[in-house]
Amino acid sequence: MLRLAWGRSASKNSRVEPARLLSIAVFGADSPQQTPACSTRATGQTLHPLPRDKSPLLSPPAASYCYSPSVSLSMASGSEGPGAPESRSNRLAKERSPYLLQHAHNPVDWYPWGQDAFDKAKNEDKPIFLSVGYSTCHWCHVMERESFEDEEIGRILSENFVCIKVDREERPDVDKVYMTFVQATSGGGGWPMSVWLTPDLRPFIGGTYFPPRDSGRRPGLKTVLTRITEQWQNNRPALESSGEKVLDALRKGTAIAAKPGEIPPLAPDVANRCFQQLAHSYEEEYGGFREAPKFPTPVNLMFLMSYWAVRHSSSEGAEALQMALHTLRMMALGGVHDHVAQGFHRYSTDSSWHVPHFEKMLYDQAQLAVAYITAYQISGDQFFADVARDILHYVSRDLSDKSGGFYSAEDADSVPVSGGPEKREGAFCVWTASEVRELLPNTVEGATGRATQADIFMHHYGVKEPGNVDPDQDPHGELQGQNVLIVRYSAELTAARFGISIEKVNELLASARAKMAEVRKNRPRPHLDTKMLASWNGLMLSGYARVGAVLGDKALLERAVQAANFLKEHLWDAERQTIIRSCYRGDQMEVEQTLSPISGFLDDYAFVVCGLLDLYEATLETEWLQWAEELQMRQDLLFWDVQDGAYFCTDPSDSTVLLRLKEDQDGAEPSANSVSALNLVRLSHYTGRQEWLSRSQQLLAAFSDRLTRVPIALPDMVRGLMAQHYTLKQIVISGQRDAPDTASLLATVNSLFLPHKVLMLADGDTEGFLYQRLPVLSSLTAQRGAAAATASVCQDFTCALPVSDPQELRRLLLNGRADELAD
Repeated sequence: MLRLAWGRSASKNSRVEPARLLSIAVFGADSPQQTPACSTRATGQTLHPLPRDKSPLLSPPAASYCYSPSVSLSMASGSEGPGAPESRSNRLAKERSPYLLQHAHNPVDWYPWGQDAFDKAKNEDKPIFLSVGYSTCHWCHVMERESFEDEEIGRILSENFVCIKVDREERPDVDKVYMTFVQATSGGGGWPMSVWLTPDLRPFIGGTYFPPRDSGRRPGLKTVLTRITEQWQNNRPALESSGEKVLDALRKGTAIAAKPGEIPPLAPDVANRCFQQLAHSYEEEYGGFREAPKFPTPVNLMFLMSYWAVRHSSSEGAEALQMALHTLRMMALGGVHDHVAQGFHRYSTDSSWHVPHFEKMLYDQAQLAVAYITAYQISGDQFFADVARDILHYVSRDLSDKSGGFYSAEDADSVPVSGGPEKREGAFCVWTASEVRELLPNTVEGATGRATQADIFMHHYGVKEPGNVDPDQDPHGELQGQNVLIVRYSAELTAARFGISIEKVNELLASARAKMAEVRKNRPRPHLDTKMLASWNGLMLSGYARVGAVLGDKALLERAVQAANFLKEHLWDAERQTIIRSCYRGDQMEVEQTLSPISGFLDDYAFVVCGLLDLYEATLETEWLQWAEELQMRQDLLFWDVQDGAYFCTDPSDSTVLLRLKEDQDGAEPSANSVSALNLVRLSHYTGRQEWLSRSQQLLAAFSDRLTRVPIALPDMVRGLMAQHYTLKQIVISGQRDAPDTASLLATVNSLFLPHKVLMLADGDTEGFLYQRLPVLSSLTAQRGAAAATASVCQDFTCALPVSDPQELRRLLLNGRADELAD
């Protein structure tokens, strides 16, 4: 988020220097920065708040990206004070966020983010201690246990500060502003994030995880609090001046604006550069874009497949496709994919996708489902379709609310089967060799050497008697003797090894996985974050709609419709015409809302609009298109920067948010501006609103510098730029929605990956939404008369002759893709 100004060292950047000096005064001149749990990474010349699990300020061991040996030493001291009794609660007990509720019994006078806390700080003239995290954050749990349950630290906090606790997934606006500050003043960032503010919310000191008490040269939280209290009393003007100078620099450094008369850069040039930058970082053996740790990065994979679609006859196009398909295949075979209970873990701690950080996030499942079904459309390989369906099976079973909404995440940690008070990373998912042998003891008829089902399973999935986790990947010994399942051999090689048929191998492996899934049902489950976010539900809506359309699976499409109805019922305030950011599962399994619901942010609108457009193309029900149009109009009104172009992440009228930011990086999730760039183009074709096409161009122009220099930072926005350049084709199916001939034509369209198209149904309802927006559809319907269903492929509604044969339509669409290549 920080522009070029922050690419220089602090010693050369006087705007940041006051905060550096202040950090020295508080933390000590030679103390190392505290190590965050799941942290941000600086890339190139710009510091970006990337996904919540990037590199710590101190280099982590290769084994685990979120853990640091130096921090684990400080953990040994533990909390010296007794834990807070369950009978005592603070005002967070009235909240609904699972993360805030995890702190409801701390001996800290916590406030949620809001006016009550701000008023208290001003009335008592106290600094604010802002603590930001999320419910499945490992080191957030550690700091809560070590420090926030400590009676002495709780007393110091409550007496000297107004303490505010924020769930970053509920309030990404607050998180982005203060993470930007922490990155600028420390060179890194992460969660838990700890920031000290003046009563008017201006930050003056920030960091991440602090141990409770001093450990070596590392100051503990108690020491830091004491020093800040002294500085506030004795050196307050310097604190306030330092914070204000940094904020001024951040306002300038984060500005994103189109120059007068500026147009977007040329899409082919930008796309070629993005491909070259990705190819440079590509790891050939196992796929992915770095040695370790490795993240799924669906935004990269979707760009590569879109790049192939317009360059498929070139060597670069072939290489891009190979990079995407190989990465997707190796991920699915690796331990980052849960082979027993489906779904994908957050990332791999090693280069071979073997040992994951076991947390499961909804946004990963949503984007990976789309990536895998796209790989199936391109390759025709059933393997990819099976993985896409596998992901949705997991989400339907474990992350779905009966209301139709989707939960946010499953934690990485859980209590091991052996018991004990301490949760362990991956305990729910891993296996000992003896557990596998005990569960799968039967001899397989005809197998070489009287092999048992366990022998075959252990060979195929790399299970070893002493465990298969390298100690370097397990610095805390939590996985000692355990096995993370990873496909080591193909079914063909396993069949040859044991002298049985491939069909028999697949049957044995499926049977074994089912038995193991039943065993796992009886293990202590990880924490489930039952918060339901509009933005992530929008991403998941796209996942079900896209996979359901490609596979022709009515059950998946019904689930998509259920999700859209949930969004409209529970996360849309029709009276105020506002998306609500989040809702929650109540104690009685009902959907609950807070007393003061949080209004939606830009990503809520953008992701839901995208989901609704995907749902329309999957079901051809215009009510979803109509709602998408309504939401886009609200998004424009709330977030568009009239002066400089592009969208602010938050409502600029909110005075409590000090920086008006525009996200300029596609990370674990695509940036909302990236998604909006393509939404606007698609909607302009569905509604005839040319101003939305112009708005997309203005948005892309605002990011011209970024797109030109480092398009690898915005691969999803590059896809929007490509859609502008190659011009979306309109595929108009004229026919009755449920007629078999219409269904055949639709199945043909859905079988192909056509990134630069919009699909619509002309069913003859001249009073309907599409006919009112696009009068030209009436002429297409009139041409058809009462004949069989036809398909017309158009550009700016200048159409080729309609066709009724699915194979002829397929040829027409593939020839159109060749025309794009010629462009």
